[in-house]
Amino acid sequence: MDFHKEHLDLVLVPLGLLIMFAYHLFLLYRYLNRPHTTVMGFENNDKRAWVERIMQVDKSDVGTALTVIQSNTTAATFLASVSLTLCSLIGAWIANSSDNFFESNIIYGDTRPATLSIKYITLLTCFLVAFSSFVQSARHFVHANYLISTPDSNIPVSIVEIAVIRGGDFWSLGLRALYFALNLLLWFFGPIPMFVSSLAMVMILHYLDSNSRPLHKHVSQGSQKPMVKRDG
Repeated sequence: MDFHKEHLDLVLVPLGLLIMFAYHLFLLYRYLNRPHTTVMGFENNDKRAWVERIMQVDKSDVGTALTVIQSNTTAATFLASVSLTLCSLIGAWIANSSDNFFESNIIYGDTRPATLSIKYITLLTCFLVAFSSFVQSARHFVHANYLISTPDSNIPVSIVEIAVIRGGDFWSLGLRALYFALNLLLWFFGPIPMFVSSLAMVMILHYLDSNSRPLHKHVSQGSQKPMVKRDG
């Protein structure tokens, strides 16, 4: 059987997605079992120290903390709006794709309408996942805002920590969905750009996600006793 250019999509695209999924499963394993080896785990250690300090100050002095939370909420809301806008643009593009550039012979790969529909659907799915993740991130940051600003409360520090860290986790999930969307966007120009971008992105993300620094032992002012932090 002759090998046609349409067959490249059946080989390179699944292979590129498999590489991306395998890397993120490996990253998830490290995050859950060896969080100190990941940047997210390193940042969570600092977030816990920040929350503990904030919950110790007087409620009239938490303005800076609320500003930090608000900036995270604004960023998550903005990216959620961008993701939803891109979903709308893709929907409009699908509805008006009678004369499509991506069906041109310039594209080296499968340009049949059925394959093009799969590309649109997978790209749309990634943007929808990103939108949902950023919305959840904003929700948790808003909840943390309420907890921190509640006057005369006995809210456990761990509850606020969970809200802040979960907001960061959903933020990271939304960014990962956008990374997948970037690879799928390059698929419109052929399976080869998509596969090459998957390899390049995994190498870049591995460098950005890895942490070799020891976790910082935060010490309270006036005390030489380090704060003991849980892994994760």
